[in-house]
Amino acid sequence: MAVLKGKGAMIGINLIAKVYRKGVTKDGTAHYADVQLDARDPRSPGQTNLHLKSERVRGEDGTVRYNNGALYSTGQIAEIVKAAGSNTGPILNKDGNEVGTFYGFKGNVMPATRGTGLVVNTKSVEASEFKVDGKTLDNQFTSMRAAREAHAAAKESQAQPPAPEADHEQAAEADEPAVG
Repeated sequence: MAVLKGKGAMIGINLIAKVYRKGVTKDGTAHYADVQLDARDPRSPGQTNLHLKSERVRGEDGTVRYNNGALYSTGQIAEIVKAAGSNTGPILNKDGNEVGTFYGFKGNVMPATRGTGLVVNTKSVEASEFKVDGKTLDNQFTSMRAAREAHAAAKESQAQPPAPEADHEQAAEADEPAVG
């Protein structure tokens, strides 16, 4: 889940909302949306998970999945769509069929009142600073993968003991008398 800390960290964020056609509630009054911090926003470098909500869920078959969808009313989704304007793109499945739409917009976020994560304050939405295109969703995954790899490399380098040669060189330098 995206981490936003510090004064003003939750204000004026460039976001991407993935809205799937099948994400509508049975009564049609609400929609699930996967809202993410845009990888190009200044708060995104180093974020291993750009999703505003990310809950670990174990399926009936025992497989672990992540639920990234937060529930928004149809009126809230309409506000996001209006703010995005033409800044949208299709969400395609592996067969190339359109299964939803993603929207680029800007807004303030706040902690969810129900459940976990952050949600968009749809009263604050406006046009994004960035245009979305066919590469936007791929860039989101690439950004998260690069951050995870950087974190893993940093952990690995901290866990490794120093090379033995370095210890000998430092000891030799310490034993030499000072000149002067």
